[in-house]
Amino acid sequence: MATTTDDPDNPEPVPGMTDTPFGSALSERYLVYALSTITARSLPDLRDGLKPVHRRLLWAMRAMRLDPSQGYKKSARVVGDVIGKFHPHGDVAVYDAMVRLAQDFSLRYPLVDGQGNFGNIDGDNAAAYRYTEARLTRVAVDLMQGLDEGTVDFKPTYNGEDEEPEIMPGLFPNLLANGASGIAVGMATNIPPHNAAEVIGAALLLIENPQAELSELLEHVKGPDFPTGGIVVDSAETIAHAYATGRGGFRVRARFSIGKADSVWEDSGIEKLPGGTWQLVISEIPYGVAKGKLIEQIAQLIADKKLPILEDVRDESAEDLRIVIEPKSRNVDPEILKESLYRLTDLESRFALNLNVLDATRTPKVMGLHQLLTEWLQHQIVVLVRRAQHRIAKIDDRLELVAGYIIAFLNLDRIIEIIRTEDEPKPVMIAEFILTDRQAEAILNMRLRSLRKLEEMELKREQADLTAEREELVKLVESPQRQRTRLRKDLEKLRTVYGLDTLLGARRTTISEAAPARDIPLDAMIEKEPVTVILSKRGWIRAQRGHVAADQWAEFKFKEGDELLFAAHAQTTDKLLIAASDGRFFTIGADKLPGGRGFGEPLRLMVDIDPEARIAAMIPASADGRLLLASSSGHGFIAQMAEVVAETRKGRNVVNLKTGAQLAVVRPIAASDDSVAVVGENRKLVVFPINEVPVMARGQGVMLQRYRDGGLSDAVSFAFADGLSWAMGGDTGRTRTETDLVPWRVARGAAGRMPPTGFPRNNRFG
Repeated sequence: MATTTDDPDNPEPVPGMTDTPFGSALSERYLVYALSTITARSLPDLRDGLKPVHRRLLWAMRAMRLDPSQGYKKSARVVGDVIGKFHPHGDVAVYDAMVRLAQDFSLRYPLVDGQGNFGNIDGDNAAAYRYTEARLTRVAVDLMQGLDEGTVDFKPTYNGEDEEPEIMPGLFPNLLANGASGIAVGMATNIPPHNAAEVIGAALLLIENPQAELSELLEHVKGPDFPTGGIVVDSAETIAHAYATGRGGFRVRARFSIGKADSVWEDSGIEKLPGGTWQLVISEIPYGVAKGKLIEQIAQLIADKKLPILEDVRDESAEDLRIVIEPKSRNVDPEILKESLYRLTDLESRFALNLNVLDATRTPKVMGLHQLLTEWLQHQIVVLVRRAQHRIAKIDDRLELVAGYIIAFLNLDRIIEIIRTEDEPKPVMIAEFILTDRQAEAILNMRLRSLRKLEEMELKREQADLTAEREELVKLVESPQRQRTRLRKDLEKLRTVYGLDTLLGARRTTISEAAPARDIPLDAMIEKEPVTVILSKRGWIRAQRGHVAADQWAEFKFKEGDELLFAAHAQTTDKLLIAASDGRFFTIGADKLPGGRGFGEPLRLMVDIDPEARIAAMIPASADGRLLLASSSGHGFIAQMAEVVAETRKGRNVVNLKTGAQLAVVRPIAASDDSVAVVGENRKLVVFPINEVPVMARGQGVMLQRYRDGGLSDAVSFAFADGLSWAMGGDTGRTRTETDLVPWRVARGAAGRMPPTGFPRNNRFG
C-alpha cells in the first residue's frame, strides 16, 4: 500500500485510498459490472420488451418527429442524436441495433421503417448510415402511446441535460411479439417472436380468468410466429413444457412449397417438369438462417458427395424467396431427399427458448408464459391508472380556470371596473370573489373578444363535461373491476389492428408436429438403376447398365483366356453377396462396381479373399431372403441373407468347414420351397423336407447326406408338389421335371439312391 512516510511499520494512508482485501474489492466491482450489463444492456424489460439502446433509439426518433406520416431522415442523424444525448456508446453498435429494428426478416413487427439498404435475408450487411433513411412504424407509435400522459417515470440522461423514459407505456405486447436475444454476465435470454393477436387473446383470457391453466393459454398462443415463416415440428407436449418452465426449444423447418394450393405436389414443394422429372422448391427458411450460407451448405454437400441423390441447388429468389433443389434423377424419393437435407443442413434448426427478462423491479427472472403475461397485465393496469390520474389532474387544473372564468362572466361589470380603477387589480379580485391566484391571473389575461355571451355558454358546457369525465375517471381509479374492463376493451381494439385476418397480423409459421424420424437406409442415397453384374473366372467384376437377357450373356467379352463365371440381374441399390470356397462371405454395393465398357476390376482389390480360395457364388442380397448353404462334406444349414451381409473388406466367416472340405452350394431359397434335394459325387440322390434343415447365422450345419466315399456335389430347394427340375445336356436349354419323387424321399442324412434316368452326368441340377 502506498504511504506518505518512509517508515514501513507505521505507514500513513494516502488520502482517498481504502485498505480492503483484494478478493472482496474485486468481487464487489465485478458484481457491479455484471448487474450493469444485465440491467442496462443485455436483458429486455418484460413491460415493453426493449433494451435500453432500442428504447433510446425510439425516443430519439420520436423527438425528431419521425412519425409514419412524416418524411424519412438520414439514419446518421438518428444515430448522432442517440449517442450524443442518450446512449454514450459506439455508433456502430447503435446503428446495428437500429438496422435490426427495421429488418422485416428479423422482427415480426418492425419498429423502424427503413429506406435504403438495411441488409437482406442472404446475410448481407446494411449500407452505411450516411446512405440510409428511417422513420417510425405504426407499431412503434403504438408501443410509445401515452408517453405524454404521465404513464411512466422519466430519468435524467447520462449528462443530466435531458430526460428519457424509463419504460415505454404502449399496449402493444412487444416482448413476445418481436422476441429478444442477448447474452449478459452469467445469464442469457432468447425469446422467439410470436403472433401479436394470439398474445393479446391469451392476455384477454387472463383478464377474465387470472387462474387460467397453461393449456387454456396455449389455445391462443399456438407457438412462435417467425417473420420468415417455416414450420415448427415439435409435439404439443414439448411446446407446453417450454412455455410452462420458460426454458426449452423449438425445431423449425423450411417450407417446401411453390406457392400454389390446389395440388398435393405443389403443397409439398414438388414442382413437375417436362419428361416426368421434378424439383423441390423452398419458399421459407428457418428464422435466423442466412439464405446465402444455407445455399453454400447444400452446395458443399454436392461437392463432397455426401448426398449422392442431390444433383444441384439454385437460388431463383426475386421478391419472394425461391431455392430450387434438383434431384439426381426422377426416381429419387422426394421425402428421403427432404429428410436428408433436414439432417445435414440448416433447413431444420433449433431455436432455444429462454424467457429470462427483467421484471417491474428490474430483477432478472426466468418466467413461464402465465407469469410473464400476468406481470405484463399488471404493468398495463399501472399505466392505465397513472393515465387516469394524470387526466384527473389535468381536469382539475382546467376546472379551476373554468370556474374562475364563469365567476368573471357573472360579475363582468365589476371585474372591468376593478381592472380600470385599481392599480393592483389582482389582490382586490382575489379578496372580493374568493379566487385563487391562478384564476385571477387567467381572468386578467382574458382577451376582449372572449367576453361574448356564447363563450359563457361554452364554459358552462365544458365544466359539465369535465366534471362528468372526472367522475368516471375517479371510479376507474378506485375500481379494479373497471380497470380490467377498460383494459379488455383497449386490448380488443388493438387486436382488430393486428388481427389474424390482416396483412401484418396473419400467422406466418405453421405449428405441425413432424412424423417420427425414420432411419434412412444407405441405399436410399443411391440412384436406383437396373444393372447386370458380370464376374469372370479370373475374378474380374463389372456392372453393365440394364438387365441383359440370359441368352445374351454369351456375348460378354473378357480378357484372353478368361470367361464368364457368374452373372446376375440387380439394381444399383442392391448389395451383392460374394461367397468364397473357404466359407467366408463378402459384400459389395452394386453402385460401387466399375462400368461395363471395359473388363472391370479385380474383385480381390475390393475385398480380402484368400488367395487359395475360389469364388463359390455371387447373389444379390434381399432383406428377407434365405440361402441354402452346403459344404462338400455333406453338411449344411439355412442362413438369412441379412445375417451374412458383411460391412468390412475382411468379410464374415459364415460356414465352418471340416479339414479338406469346401463350400460347395450357395443357393437362394424361394418362399414356396418346402423340400431339399441333395446329390453326391457318388451319384446318389436324396429328397427330404426343408424344415429338417436348421436356420443358423454361422456354423457347420447338419448332415444332409451320408457318403461312403466322395462328397456332396450339389443341393437345391424346391416345391415338392411342382417336382424336381434339372437342365438337360447339350445346348438345347431345355429342362426336365420329375414329379414322382417318392422313391427318393427319405429322412435327412440318408445315403440315397441313383437319380432318375436322364439326370446330368455332372451330378448338378443346373
